[in-house]
Amino acid sequence: MTEVTISTLPAAPLWAFEIWRNPDAVATRFAAAMGFALPKMGTSGGSDALRLIRYEPTVWLLEGDASALPSILDTDGALTAIGGGITRVLLSGTGWRRLLMEGGVFDAESPAFAVGCSASTIIDHVNIRLHVQSEESCLAYVPLSYTQGILHFWQEAAKALD
Repeated sequence: MTEVTISTLPAAPLWAFEIWRNPDAVATRFAAAMGFALPKMGTSGGSDALRLIRYEPTVWLLEGDASALPSILDTDGALTAIGGGITRVLLSGTGWRRLLMEGGVFDAESPAFAVGCSASTIIDHVNIRLHVQSEESCLAYVPLSYTQGILHFWQEAAKALD
């Protein structure tokens, strides 16, 4: 039997970090100020205080303390609070990958989708962002307006996993 637990996590400070121009200069300022580089496409990086997850070529989702980032961006991008519009859903257990295959268009079972990887995909007609936290868990960022719908969808789908 495939095991998966679906848990809604408490709200957390979430931000969209967007670079509009001068990406090399922003990346240099970021690395100098933060002590680590901006994560590459499809990956995450950071510290206990700040985690950056890159889903798009010029956009990162940030979790944590983003207070230093406006000065790093200067006029080359924007930092936008989005935590009020996102629900964090933890999928854990041996079946989280199989569950994500239900109603989705992304190969969550691919070995390349490993710890630290991220993806933006459509599941049950909604844009969901995924971040692999461990071999046994994946964090899904779900639009708040669709939280109840995706939770119901995943709970029903989990019953049918083999």
